[in-house]
Amino acid sequence: MLCASNPLSTQDEVAASLNRDYNIPTFAIKGEDNDTYYSHLRAALEHKPQFTMDDGADLVTMLLTKRTELVPDVIAGTEETTTGVIRLRAMAKDGTLKYPIIAVNDAMTKHFFDNRYGTGQSTIDGVIRATNVLLAGLKVVVAGYGWCGRGVAMRAKGLGADVIVTEIDPVKGIEAVMDGFRVMPMAEAVKEGDVYITVTGNKSVIRGEHFEKMKSGAIVCNSGHFNVEIDIPSLEKLSSGKKEVRPLVDEYKLKDGRKVYLLAEGRLVNLSTAEGHPASVMDMSFANQALPPNICARTTKTSSRRCMSFRSTWTRKSRALSSNRWATGSTSSPPSRNITLLPGRKARNSPCHSRLLDRVIFVGAQHAAPLAFSNCFLRVTDTHVGSLHQLT
Repeated sequence: MLCASNPLSTQDEVAASLNRDYNIPTFAIKGEDNDTYYSHLRAALEHKPQFTMDDGADLVTMLLTKRTELVPDVIAGTEETTTGVIRLRAMAKDGTLKYPIIAVNDAMTKHFFDNRYGTGQSTIDGVIRATNVLLAGLKVVVAGYGWCGRGVAMRAKGLGADVIVTEIDPVKGIEAVMDGFRVMPMAEAVKEGDVYITVTGNKSVIRGEHFEKMKSGAIVCNSGHFNVEIDIPSLEKLSSGKKEVRPLVDEYKLKDGRKVYLLAEGRLVNLSTAEGHPASVMDMSFANQALPPNICARTTKTSSRRCMSFRSTWTRKSRALSSNRWATGSTSSPPSRNITLLPGRKARNSPCHSRLLDRVIFVGAQHAAPLAFSNCFLRVTDTHVGSLHQLT
């Protein structure tokens, strides 16, 4: 079963097709309000999942806080996003993460391509579709120089924009300078910027004191997972009025007469006003999502004590599985930086190849790519998960 990862990210035709053509229960409506969004998460959890594939960690958070009686049946899960991994690592540190979750976002074949090239292109696509603005010659402020920020800055520069990067990590800041961008604090960037794009995974990146210094006509948007990177309540307090001037473009008239344009209610602009990543990029990310159920089905146990990793190539994974290194955490297998298993409780022990997953929740109904990926869900439902390795 599948539900949305963000209230504005669903493509209704995809959700309808998954229900009608593939018989996959799908709980998602584009433009749903917060109450409906969370009711869909609750509806998905009613199916009592054995495996969760989350995008932002909302589903896992609800499972661990409000549906704790379901936790014993959950074998493991995955998390797709930078923001979600940050939340889950905080849970792991606090001891509230109750089952193992694989940080798919850490895979080289995920963040190198999905975050950098996918988010980079689709974010700029979303800004242009929403506003029809000419980026050439404009000062575009990119908040954050992680993999998503790198991609956004690169694509904006390619369209002729004067790109300014704000970054709190000094090493990444130096990297941005050496990549040819100006780097400065947000307090300085707001004196120059025409377009602002946040991609940090953090909250309140653009705050009230920044809106007070922006030039009239500034365009502000977010391509991080949640709508908390832009302090919208502060913007509303500074405003005397608000109106929608284009679809998903809200004009805030500040009390001193300046105007600030907020795109997509501060939510993911690449999914809300555009179509998200091209399917060719998402195929790589979904292949990474497909591997963990396979490994969990083949493995007798997982560790609850520390983070573990496995390599991104299927050949190396198969080699590790044959010696049971992934299951035992053998130090003879060198650590990998690619996919990290966040610590949770031990999964139930069972003989290899005897674990069937017939209840998998996938969070995210925004792309056409799930149509291709849905065959994976049919195999998860109808056959042993070991067959999923062919998707790699």
